[in-house]
Amino acid sequence: MKKLLVMLLAAVMVLSMVSAMAEEQITLQLWSIATESDSSHQAYVDAIAAFEAEHPNIKIEHNATENESYKTKIKAAMSSGEDLPDIFFTWGMGFLKDFVDAGRVVCLDDYYPAYADELPQAMATNVTYDDKMYGVPYTMSLITLYANMDLLAEAGYDHIPTSYEEMMECGEALLAKGIIPFGVSGKELWCLSEYVEPLVIKSVGGDALKAMYNGEESWDNEWVIAAIEAFQDMKDRGFFDPSADALGNDEVKNNFIQGKYAFYQNGSWNNKDIGEQAQFAVEAGTFPVLNPDVTLYQMIGGPNNTLAVTETCEHKDEAIEAAFFLARYFSDADYKSGANLPCWTADPDAEVSDLVKSAADMASKAESMVLFGDNFLSADAANTYLDYIGMAWAGDISPEEYAEGLDADLN
Repeated sequence: MKKLLVMLLAAVMVLSMVSAMAEEQITLQLWSIATESDSSHQAYVDAIAAFEAEHPNIKIEHNATENESYKTKIKAAMSSGEDLPDIFFTWGMGFLKDFVDAGRVVCLDDYYPAYADELPQAMATNVTYDDKMYGVPYTMSLITLYANMDLLAEAGYDHIPTSYEEMMECGEALLAKGIIPFGVSGKELWCLSEYVEPLVIKSVGGDALKAMYNGEESWDNEWVIAAIEAFQDMKDRGFFDPSADALGNDEVKNNFIQGKYAFYQNGSWNNKDIGEQAQFAVEAGTFPVLNPDVTLYQMIGGPNNTLAVTETCEHKDEAIEAAFFLARYFSDADYKSGANLPCWTADPDAEVSDLVKSAADMASKAESMVLFGDNFLSADAANTYLDYIGMAWAGDISPEEYAEGLDADLN
């Protein structure tokens, strides 16, 4: 009996230890750009709370950093391999590829099949390298031309101009009324690229732009030169805010929302803030073509916002489960709130804003979709690319020097 009692006590102790281990508290570190001013901030807060409610033994500590600072932070961490988060926000294509090539990111091929019915394979194209999937995409974005229709009406327009010539005429008519045509941050190079890239893709076409990013075609061609000429001409005409060089993107967006500009061209992730805060009639469209041989719906954007898991993560299974859970939640929440278009299968009965409907319509009409240049390219190439855009904006180089220089330095 004594031996039996000892065995029973031992069994109870083992079971207690197993139970304790099963309930061991796990903490996962998550890095993102969803600061309090970001349109996806509340989705992050809600998604983390929902995941923790379903997984009481897992806590997610969220560290959010502003967009440009985040790029520097995550690149530095990935380079050193020290103090990495478990889960991190990333963009696709070249941005994530650098980390994959460095062996810092977990391959998700063994986990993806469980979610394939909800996350189409096509949405994972920008996070797939050598036929292996390394990220969980959740939203897609397009460069969008937002228009203050009240200000356009003052200049005699009831629509967004549909040709380049009409857009230039509209800009002059706005200036004549004392209205600044376009708002842009001159000190954030990625914002300047949101004007350059639509001009380039509407001049060379999506296939050619991809080939140039991939080093398969030359940047030094007449239509790239024409696009930069148009960009510099818009500045020379006074179409951009004269204070642009002193303004950050948040300030520019707020200025547009306050009615200071007729147009603001930036990502469709602004749908929520502009739709909810603007006190004027606003429409969303796309910049007209420069080259008459190129079709209108050559679009900059695509599936991009992504979560990935680091190889240094101690609890990989839990982190991967969390990444898929959070990505699915963000996709649905951002779509319904108007913040972005979904990568995951959307609720067909969801009520969404007119701006989201416009973005979805443009995406459905897209004949080509090319990711943002600073995401498409690797980190070093992206920095070079953005530097050339900055030099073109400042007037330090001619359109010919822009095309020749990019071709020499990137190809």
